[in-house]
Amino acid sequence: MSALPLVLLHGWGAHAGVWSEVIARLDLGHTVIAPDDPAESAADISINEVIDRLAGMVPEQCVVAGWSLGGQLALQWARRYPRRVRKLILVSTTPRFLTAPDWSHGMDAEDFSQFAGLVATDSAQALRRFLLLQTRGDAQARKVARQLEAALGTRPNPEAPLLMRTLDWLRDTDLRTVLHDIAQPALVVHGDCDRITPFAAGEYLAAQLAGARLERMSGAAHVPFVSDPAAFSRLIAEFCNE
Repeated sequence: MSALPLVLLHGWGAHAGVWSEVIARLDLGHTVIAPDDPAESAADISINEVIDRLAGMVPEQCVVAGWSLGGQLALQWARRYPRRVRKLILVSTTPRFLTAPDWSHGMDAEDFSQFAGLVATDSAQALRRFLLLQTRGDAQARKVARQLEAALGTRPNPEAPLLMRTLDWLRDTDLRTVLHDIAQPALVVHGDCDRITPFAAGEYLAAQLAGARLERMSGAAHVPFVSDPAAFSRLIAEFCNE
């Protein structure tokens, strides 16, 4: 198992550069792959088409780690290719991003709609607002915001059409009814101060996935791999090498 490549999937509004600190700290003895979103290269593409493209970019047997939206992609990748995804790492991930009558662990639909409107009219401002939201509640919020901004600043911002398309995925995805189909060993890593995907969403995932365990990162908000990259990288390395 220790020889398996590790694939790192970034979240909404980001790019693979957010993993740079984690990659620098990992000493796994095997390949680490951090692709940018393949949806960027197509005007209209479905989640399954993105997963198929990702699967075609990496070795057939791998560990898939996803942060936030990337975690939702990882879950669907594991379900679509159960024999190829050997393990899952789900970081700040929720099965459903928006609240519903039977789901309180998400973003209010009206707040989401207003944010989507801002993305459509001023995507740069929306990304700045989202960056601060991701760090809100963190015990080191200002420091984490600066570090996240520096990591994201290494590449241009995603274009508005890509941001809108992937927002639609967040709005429409609800994986609660299919979690029982996903049997791979899974590590659920969640900050207990997350204001975007509350810690309760991570608890739900860990309870519903048959092979999952939950690691709580105390004092961390939505980007625990920036809040404490040493502890996060250690968790990932230990899980990959089990």
